[in-house]
Amino acid sequence: MSKLISLRLYFHHSERAHAHHTTRFWHRLTRPTLARHLLNHAKRAGIEQAVLHRVHAGYLNGDRLHHEHVEAAHHRFPHCIELIDLESKVREFWGTHGKGLQNVRAVFLPCEGAAVEG
Repeated sequence: MSKLISLRLYFHHSERAHAHHTTRFWHRLTRPTLARHLLNHAKRAGIEQAVLHRVHAGYLNGDRLHHEHVEAAHHRFPHCIELIDLESKVREFWGTHGKGLQNVRAVFLPCEGAAVEG
């Protein structure tokens, strides 16, 4: 499994990271956004590329359509994080960090890399 793969994670703007009994007190008390939590863990895991896509409009799971607003995001506004790396590395990351995330839709997509001339 040495090919590149993309993992797209779709979830609501208001989703928070789940606190575990082994996490620091402050983390349990403040619970960071799920987007920040996943991006930080992707960086620590050495994932080659992690991007929080800017969403202008959309919906998840049959919700009503939500549009971007300059002042505030609706709590059910969609977010999308994309991780790209070797398939084995991305699947290992999701196996570790995807547990207990019932409100996240994970989609694995194969990648075709363009040849770079040197």
